[in-house]
Amino acid sequence: MSDTRRRVKVYTLNEDRQWDDRGTGHVSSAYVERLKGISLLVRAESDGSLLLESKISPNTAYQKQQDTLIVWSEAENYDLALSFQEKAGCDEIWEKICQVQGKDPALEITQDPIDESEEERFDEMPETSHLAELPPCELARLEEIADLVTSVLSSPIRREKLALALMSEGYIKKLLQLFRACEDLDNREGLHHLYEIVRGVLFLNKAALFEVMFSDDCIMDVVGCLEYDPALVQPKRHREFLTKTAKFKEVIPITDSELRQKIHQTYRVQYIQDIILPTPSVFEENFLSTLTSFIFFNKVEIVSMLQEDEKFLTEVFAQLTDEATEDSKRRELVNFFKEFCAFSQTLQPQNRDAFFKTLANLGILPALEIVMGMDDLQVRAAATDIFSYLVEFSPSLVREFVMQEPQQADDDVLLINVVIKQMICDSDPELGGAVQLMGLLRTLIDPENMLAPTNKTEKTEFLSFFYKYCMHVLTAPLLANTAEEPNERDSPEGSVKINPVCPDNFQTAQLLSLILELLTFCVEHHTYHIKNYIMNKDLLRRVLVLMNSKHTFLALCALRFMRRIIGLKDEYYNRYIIKGNLFEPVINALLDNGTRYNLLNSAIIELFEFIKVEDIKSLIAHIVDNFYKALESIEYVQTFKGLKGRYEQEKDRQTQRLSRMRLNASRYRRDARSLEDEEEMWFNEDEDEEDEGTVEKGRSDEDFPENYGKYMEDKKVKESDDKENLPKRTPTGSFKFTFSHSAGAANGSSGANSKPATSTSTTGPNGSTTKAATLPATPVVKTGLVGLVDYPDDEEEEEDEEEEDEDEQSARKRPRLGS
Repeated sequence: MSDTRRRVKVYTLNEDRQWDDRGTGHVSSAYVERLKGISLLVRAESDGSLLLESKISPNTAYQKQQDTLIVWSEAENYDLALSFQEKAGCDEIWEKICQVQGKDPALEITQDPIDESEEERFDEMPETSHLAELPPCELARLEEIADLVTSVLSSPIRREKLALALMSEGYIKKLLQLFRACEDLDNREGLHHLYEIVRGVLFLNKAALFEVMFSDDCIMDVVGCLEYDPALVQPKRHREFLTKTAKFKEVIPITDSELRQKIHQTYRVQYIQDIILPTPSVFEENFLSTLTSFIFFNKVEIVSMLQEDEKFLTEVFAQLTDEATEDSKRRELVNFFKEFCAFSQTLQPQNRDAFFKTLANLGILPALEIVMGMDDLQVRAAATDIFSYLVEFSPSLVREFVMQEPQQADDDVLLINVVIKQMICDSDPELGGAVQLMGLLRTLIDPENMLAPTNKTEKTEFLSFFYKYCMHVLTAPLLANTAEEPNERDSPEGSVKINPVCPDNFQTAQLLSLILELLTFCVEHHTYHIKNYIMNKDLLRRVLVLMNSKHTFLALCALRFMRRIIGLKDEYYNRYIIKGNLFEPVINALLDNGTRYNLLNSAIIELFEFIKVEDIKSLIAHIVDNFYKALESIEYVQTFKGLKGRYEQEKDRQTQRLSRMRLNASRYRRDARSLEDEEEMWFNEDEDEEDEGTVEKGRSDEDFPENYGKYMEDKKVKESDDKENLPKRTPTGSFKFTFSHSAGAANGSSGANSKPATSTSTTGPNGSTTKAATLPATPVVKTGLVGLVDYPDDEEEEEDEEEEDEDEQSARKRPRLGS
């Protein structure tokens, strides 16, 4: 058994009748014990995994197409295809398949399996109706041939036998010779029969027949046969269109004759499928699946051949960007690239990736930047389509190019700004191009597709770039149509006032709605950048001017923008709205709308309902304080009464909280006064002891007045500390007090820590005598609980210890008094 390996791609036909690429590998044929027979094996060239393991069944119908394709069905609705890189590999595997099935390798198709019921019916047929025998190809037998072709379409085995007969005898070319004869004789009956015959042959759905019918010397005659539909009074003129109207334009001469032939063939077959053939019925929808596959593989081959010819593509790009190129020539070049990109959509994902990377390397984006800025509408439209293909393929590719552009002094030349300007300047009354470009811009600025692991900073870098260089271009029409202008009549001092007049032009209103839709998207997805932009430009105020527009859809767009901002529940935005009194235009719009029950009315009420349900306190207070009188008459909804209720509830809570604070404050003040009374009693006791002979050691009394001011400052600091150390409730319900003097002083005891007060007489400069009491030094700071009971024994022990340390304590306290 041969084990030769050949490079192939494995395709499967999906439910949409499109071919899916399952991978590239090497094919071989070998005996597989598990399957009990010779099988086709395809192992992936990347990792050697098994892509395909298919037993060559004697009853499976295999088809060889275009020298490099083998197609077959393994089960109902499960079709497979092998696309070979080389013709020699395809021939070798085809010989192996024919060897297993006992077929002649010269054939390009093997028979379908015959189920028992079909075989029984076939055996019961009389010999005269055996389908392998075709009537002679003569004018007189055309009706018989047409009946035969039409009758076999319902039977797979009959279709197969008829296809074999048509291929083996060169029958197709004989039929086309009869067509030319009938047309020369103007034999309409014969031409109508030939229409039925050719249509039926196409519905046989056999690639080998297509190869013959779509060859250069046959295809125009096939088209001619299809012009004579019996249902039409006059025949169509498809050949005239294909030969005279449809012109094949070579923007750059194509030297490869095979490529030229393939392009012509594909266009004509596509025309047959899309224009000439009627839409197949439910029973005929699978009859042309092979025709679809034929076109698909042709397109793949065309794209691959063009992509590999770098000299051709390089020349196309050079002429496209050359300023000397004529406008008509440039239009043809752009249309070529548009068709080229459209063909690429038939490619599988990995092939499409390679295709667009090739275009990017050749400079498609710089070329588009030039072309999209041109005045020619057709060129700009085609360039927009190409740009959409690129954005849909890889937004990151476009973003990367944009950020690498040199930052010229004029931002207008940047690619994104060129796109924005084309959106703004769209001349279509319905703004079809603007809508398309807005969608592309939203894709580019969407953070959801900026999460590629290869570039972690893409989101930050691109959004910073966009808001710095592009955002002002996007918002320019919005700011211009809500421009601020001096109004001398309303503002005698010439102050600036926003023009309340909105544009009545429908096209301008549509453009502003598109811009607002994009800005609303930014509010929802760009938190930091759009917030700064709104604040710096006072953008919401300008947007709300559009609430005055006569176009309700524009007023709703402005309202939606504000709704998104409030929906973020960001206090930074809320303060901005309150400070600018930005609810006023919304409420004016509600009141101007009157009792009309419409979308604007519902949208505004929903805005306030959201504020009520989410209990956004700052906005509720602002609305009730400033606008409730205007809104209280609206009773068909309970929204505004609910806002008032929320406001009153919060006001009651604030009042109760304030009352508790005042109660606590008065309690703290009372406690502080009782402490002051205890201090005064303590001072009086110290003065009595001083009268009995206690004399202060250390500094003389004459030095004290100089430091009295300093002491009072220290006392104020101490009192403020006392206020900070207010009593705190303990878990048991009692209060815990913190003091900045000793517990002994609090209890009224006089010990070594108690500094006696003295009296000092001072003669002033005018001869008057002032008597001042010498206050005790600032005590050492201690923290403790208020003693509830005094124990005499403890007090005596403390007094003994205090007497021993009296001198030391006094010496330590004196420097603090004069510090």
